[in-house]
Amino acid sequence: MGVVGAIFGLPFAPLRGVLSVAELIRRQVDAELYDPASVRRELEAADEARAAGEISPEEEAERQQQVLNRLTGSPPDPRPDEEKR
Repeated sequence: MGVVGAIFGLPFAPLRGVLSVAELIRRQVDAELYDPASVRRELEAADEARAAGEISPEEEAERQQQVLNRLTGSPPDPRPDEEKR
């Protein structure tokens, strides 16, 4: 990119900075969502909440399914809330 390209590209520098920060955030979120340790912590938290009586076994199964769906890229359950009860 020569001098002319640098001069004409200068007004877009803030945009490139914002895009690079957004890409960095996206990579960090993806790493957190798909990190095996993070997934295990979420599954263990659901198990502990059920053991403590904070949630029902059905709610625990739902949380586990949400985590597994996120890992496999499956869409969320399309059923309305009233059918789940």
